[in-house]
Amino acid sequence: MNIYFCGSIRGGRQDVMIYQRIVKKLQTYGKVLTEHVSNRGLTEEGEDAVLDGDKAIHDRDMKWMFQANVIVAEVTQPSLGVGYELGQAIALKKRVLCLFRPSSGKVLSAMIRGADDGSESSLFQVQDYVEKEVESILENYFDKLNKK
Repeated sequence: MNIYFCGSIRGGRQDVMIYQRIVKKLQTYGKVLTEHVSNRGLTEEGEDAVLDGDKAIHDRDMKWMFQANVIVAEVTQPSLGVGYELGQAIALKKRVLCLFRPSSGKVLSAMIRGADDGSESSLFQVQDYVEKEVESILENYFDKLNKK
């Protein structure tokens, strides 16, 4: 299974430690195409120096999104890039799980929360969580996904 993980880069790296936990758990279910998002060395400036600029990053990431069987996004830290990726995932009819921590004091965008129709069969799901539960939430999600 190919998994596309979304997390904030230029929007802020405050949650990189959580991203690492999520990516480590996701790796037990398949290949994480975007594991670099969890790299502690990646700053808010992103990858510009490594690649040929923003266009190359966009095109590479879109290629990975097409290859992905499922998208998992940590959406607590607001990010225009993550929002864009989620819109693309919806347009591609990809299965999406968004993870949000209400304890952050932030409020999740209505455009993200409202995309979840509340049914278990929905392609787009939003799951509120506390940090200590993140691995078990992923286990439950992928167990159900693998049964389908």
